[in-house]
Amino acid sequence: MLAMAGAGSLWCPVSMGNWLMDRFGLTVPVVGAPMAGVSGGKLTAAISSAGGLGMLGAGSAVSAGWIRTEGAIAAASGKPYGIGLMAWSVADRPEHLDAVLDLRPALVSLSFGDYAPYVGKLQQAGITVATQAGTVADARAAISAGVDLIVARGAEAGGHGRNEVGTLPLLQAILDLTTSTAGGPEVPVLAGGGISGPRGLAAVLAAGAVGSWVGTAFLTAVEALTPPAARDRLLAASEADTVYGTVFDAASRAGWPDEFGGRALRNDFFDRWQGREQALKTDDAAHAEYVAATRAADPTAASLYAGQGVGALRSAPTAADVLADFGTYRHHLQRALG
Repeated sequence: MLAMAGAGSLWCPVSMGNWLMDRFGLTVPVVGAPMAGVSGGKLTAAISSAGGLGMLGAGSAVSAGWIRTEGAIAAASGKPYGIGLMAWSVADRPEHLDAVLDLRPALVSLSFGDYAPYVGKLQQAGITVATQAGTVADARAAISAGVDLIVARGAEAGGHGRNEVGTLPLLQAILDLTTSTAGGPEVPVLAGGGISGPRGLAAVLAAGAVGSWVGTAFLTAVEALTPPAARDRLLAASEADTVYGTVFDAASRAGWPDEFGGRALRNDFFDRWQGREQALKTDDAAHAEYVAATRAADPTAASLYAGQGVGALRSAPTAADVLADFGTYRHHLQRALG
């Protein structure tokens, strides 16, 4: 965020207090995206301890007991943390929501499906509620549902979501919608998708976001649940190695709605089945192949979700190292202002 330093002076970065940092006591305006199979309690706690806000990735396949156990690990640092849920999954697994309500994290993200029925219940428990929006229409629905925070999730982002609009045009459009000058409710907005370091964070803060929703940058962190073979593939990938589609969802039969595809690293399995997703949904041999590859963490056939920022991954840092790098965003803002 930017503020006037004084009459007649240049605009300059403020001491970097903003809605996100003030609400959760952060020193870096970064929220670790809740990545199923990657963001366990250890990574969540590490991000929060380093000054960001870590989020537990509660995938549809985990048990309520897993959420409680990993949530307790995340909470042990004493810092605020969050949990991410999929609305379509909660409809089938209401015990996931019960576990979250028992834990009472500072933030809950509910996206991808009809999340509106759960917003009030979470807020009544004192929990801040966010949702991911991939279009302006999504953001309008979020405002109507009464969420506290909107994540403008651009097409560059890894994992599941929409593929219609890139991060920067989407962020600008949603900010125009959510600022009081547009005549609507003033809802804070995070930017997600392709924000791989401090330059990207500085850019979205300057645009008016309260921070960044960051996933890919933490994929190879030492605290992540990412298997060794997957780490090696991620470190070898370039920004052009990702693809978007529903191939892996058709193979997994996990229940993801076709409306929300996923961005992942391209592999042989994806190339073989792209364009034949409907046939894949009923191909038992392909399903078995995918399940076996997933269990073996074989990146040639299993899904390895990552955004277009994957090309920036060069090592296996700690979460604190990643946050320290993002924390240099002030330097880029200052340089931009001369």
